[in-house]
Amino acid sequence: MHERRTAAPKALAPPWGATMSAAAIKVLLVDDHAVVRAGYRHLLARDPRIEVVGEAADAQSAYLSFCNLAPDVVVMDIALPGASGIEAMRRMLAREPDARVLIFSMYEDAIFPTRALQAGARGYLTKSSGPDMLVEAVLAVAHGEKYLSRDVAQAVALRSQATQPEPAVALSAREFEILQMLARGETLVQIAGTLNLSEKTVANYQSSIKQKLGASNNIQIVQKATRLGLLPGGNGAAGSGDDVAP
Repeated sequence: MHERRTAAPKALAPPWGATMSAAAIKVLLVDDHAVVRAGYRHLLARDPRIEVVGEAADAQSAYLSFCNLAPDVVVMDIALPGASGIEAMRRMLAREPDARVLIFSMYEDAIFPTRALQAGARGYLTKSSGPDMLVEAVLAVAHGEKYLSRDVAQAVALRSQATQPEPAVALSAREFEILQMLARGETLVQIAGTLNLSEKTVANYQSSIKQKLGASNNIQIVQKATRLGLLPGGNGAAGSGDDVAP
């Protein structure tokens, strides 16, 4: 697993089986904050080997930009409006199995990089990392290498040594996605629309999440999610009363 890169870059293998220009690595930036994207763009533009070809603020626009621009690397946050970056990546990989996605997130808990890598991410970098590491990670992922920032690698290693599994580990990838959306206060109808699922299917996932986490309603789901570190800043709100099961 790649942590720090010092060697000169080798020839890039074309993603998706297409011919890739030797001029620059094409990058798509996905983050819901325009100021943050501007900072990433400025940072990456300082390296002549990298060209930012597009930006997106949510999962849907990220997927459309991915289809239209065919970037070599997608640098994507997890926390996006509506569907998460993990869901956006899942859609990208369903279209192009060789897509190269680097998750760049505020989440440092090991469960997030673990889930991201399981879903197909080529790398995971936390936003607390040094600025030069973003360039380093993009180059590594573009070369087809796996990349974890040092803090993430340490967290994943410690988690793998834990004798007691975390409750969130028992959740499937889809349950983990829906858990975060419920914890953000989204209703079953909203989640169903975002994920293109039926409301009944989402309700079934909700019931499974409650059972696995030992929660009886959405209020307790939020409390459990907070304790597990699944909410930014430990804040969240339960969904509407219609979605709170007794």
